[in-house]
Amino acid sequence: MALSREQIAQRIAREINDGDYVNLGIGIPTLVANYVPDDIEVMLQSENGLLGMGPFPEADKIDADMINAGKQTVTAVKGASIFSSAESFAMIRGGHVDITVLGAFEVDQNGNIASWMIPGKLVKGMGGAMDLVAGADNIIVTMTHASKGGDSKLLEKCSLPLTGSGCIKRVVTDLAYMEIEDGAFILKERAPGVSVEEIVEKTAGKLIVPDEVPEMVF
Repeated sequence: MALSREQIAQRIAREINDGDYVNLGIGIPTLVANYVPDDIEVMLQSENGLLGMGPFPEADKIDADMINAGKQTVTAVKGASIFSSAESFAMIRGGHVDITVLGAFEVDQNGNIASWMIPGKLVKGMGGAMDLVAGADNIIVTMTHASKGGDSKLLEKCSLPLTGSGCIKRVVTDLAYMEIEDGAFILKERAPGVSVEEIVEKTAGKLIVPDEVPEMVF
């Protein structure tokens, strides 16, 4: 069975280490803030100028002025700092963000990512994605494995305009967790109840399948 948005966020949260500075893109990535393990301390950074972002607020604690880059209301942890977007992007461009989590339309077997436009369709645009893929060495992409029409989003070569080239190393979809290395997707884990055969069928790019592919545990 395919992972829910919340389960994808849970799986990604396991990749965060104690002391990391982390930027979460819009969409599924924002949910990761709700699943950071309690036994580690991380600082979540937002392009609009917040370092120390906490989980989404409860209904009675919403502050309409406290928002993330996707304009969702958030909380701030103890020790948080608020500053201008110019300073925020200086942090990103200076390589001070340890992990970036982004959504995408396509990723290919060489680690290229397309996430900012689909010709002929209205989408939100680039935002800070180009700066983020250029400024962080550790980037995790999350998206559905295939489109609603069943077309793979994990390709031999991206068909859409690129956000970044050769920068993606890990991908978590609703079906699997994969790493990208030497021009191929390497299947590391599969969603509970999802077969290796389904993942192979829905992956258009080169896919390396180890002898044993464990199920994710939640």
